[in-house]
Amino acid sequence: MSAPPKNPAAQPSVLMTPLSGHLLLSDSLLNKGTAFTEQERDEFELHGLLPPRVAALEDQVWRRLQVLRGFATDVERYAFMRDLQDTNETVFYALLTQNIEELLPIVYTPTVGAGCQQFSRLFRKPRGLFLSMPQKKRIRQILANPHFDQTDVIVVTDGERILGLGDQGAGGMGIPIGKLSLYTACGGIHPCTTLPIILDVGTDNEERLADPVYIGWQCKRVRGAEYDDFVEEFITAVTERWPHVLLQWEDFAKSNATRLLDRYRDRLCTFNDDIQGTAAVATGTLLSAIAVTGVPLTEQRIAIVGAGSAGCGIASLLMAAMVEAGLSAKDAARRFYMVDMDGLLVDGMNSIVPFQKPFVQDRSVAASWKLDQPGRVLLADVVRNAKPTTLIGVSGQPGAFTEQVVRMMAEINRRPVIFPLSNPTSRAEATPQDLERWSEGRAVIGTGTPFAPLMRAGKPFKVDQTNNSYIFPGVGLGAIAVQASRITDSMFMAAAKALAAMSPARNNPNGNLLPPVTELRDISVAVARAVAVQAIKEGLTPEIDDDEIDAAIAAKMWTPRYLPYRRGS
Repeated sequence: MSAPPKNPAAQPSVLMTPLSGHLLLSDSLLNKGTAFTEQERDEFELHGLLPPRVAALEDQVWRRLQVLRGFATDVERYAFMRDLQDTNETVFYALLTQNIEELLPIVYTPTVGAGCQQFSRLFRKPRGLFLSMPQKKRIRQILANPHFDQTDVIVVTDGERILGLGDQGAGGMGIPIGKLSLYTACGGIHPCTTLPIILDVGTDNEERLADPVYIGWQCKRVRGAEYDDFVEEFITAVTERWPHVLLQWEDFAKSNATRLLDRYRDRLCTFNDDIQGTAAVATGTLLSAIAVTGVPLTEQRIAIVGAGSAGCGIASLLMAAMVEAGLSAKDAARRFYMVDMDGLLVDGMNSIVPFQKPFVQDRSVAASWKLDQPGRVLLADVVRNAKPTTLIGVSGQPGAFTEQVVRMMAEINRRPVIFPLSNPTSRAEATPQDLERWSEGRAVIGTGTPFAPLMRAGKPFKVDQTNNSYIFPGVGLGAIAVQASRITDSMFMAAAKALAAMSPARNNPNGNLLPPVTELRDISVAVARAVAVQAIKEGLTPEIDDDEIDAAIAAKMWTPRYLPYRRGS
């Protein structure tokens, strides 16, 4: 395995490796394929194992791009990219970073959802760790493998709530693999320091359990104390093995996501991207939208459809921003209308869970409202009566933003802010095209998944993809660079503000809310710096001066390129 450079400006001029022949070609981090020089082919016994032409990295990237574009479906492109990643990571990341706008939807949302659904059929080569319940007592032994010595960042899932697709069991491994690809492509984290992990505690997906090619543990999903004991065993083993690792929780169900974050956030450097990353990108995008709508944060009224961990995470960070802007916590909380499957959350409901309580409206609020269905306060009732300025969807329910609701939003607001954030595309609460038509072109739109451009004033207008890739790679980069011991909500607030500061709409109200995804590396650096400064301010890092932050961030960033190889240990 090639070690990550300590400083890109001082990379070794030659990389030493004892591997040769097939062993060298089978190491995805070291394999150069046809780019091995004649001298390297002599030294590493590669003659005859490779075709005779020596190619440059640029030639390899161009060739792979032509092949990729020749496939008929995005799932085929996804499978191709995964095979390339497992064969030659330098080409994979060079291809991805140079074509990030085209390939981001392939390696991550929305295509990764289909990749998870078909994971068992697409499975070719192991990547990361599959930790299943029968291996509980072997977790420490598994983590002890020297192959993982350089691990800096882990993304872990249990596969129960994959995007808006539900329980995918072991197929959920596609999410940590995809997320860590973006840590490298967008944040520059060296791929040999990343580790995707799935906690395979079974699945309740009958289709997966009945599938003869399903690769996971074919048992019903374990819950309760047995589940908690397994997670505890895992976290204890991780903190013993890597005391300073960054661990990101991903796609855990509502019943586990918040409580696991609360349980472990003070034991290691950890965060939940569905809760905190989603909150930060939504907050940053809404702060940008204010430049377009002219409605200050303290006057926003926000309806959120989907009152799970993601929805309440968004509400929590936005509420903190409102308090910072001058509102009391009580007044800020009243400005949120959380709508779930049972309608508006009001006090006295039996199904309220602890993380929802700050945003439960007093029952008297809707007492005088004329309801479409007596006894149940639906989204249309909320919009008609509460007159929200902003509508956010994290419900996974396609069509939840109906024509009636959107037209009412447009009647109430000169520029209604509408963010259907659920993904993949099939789960979006509305399409940008429908929002544009129903609002007569006045909606300020952000989506959680990529869509085709809209036509505005006779010209194509790119739809802002309110994607967590704007946030989590920079948060991870900043935390790792300054060796933060914890990740706090204030660090995510700093990340949101850093993103908003880069909004094109700040200088042009007709511009996009977010910078283009082609600038994700620069965005990650800006977010990383804001997160690092906040971590230092909170005393969560070793002593480091402000003027050392940029160098610390740069030292953690890797760019895909080939070094000359020489044989040796």
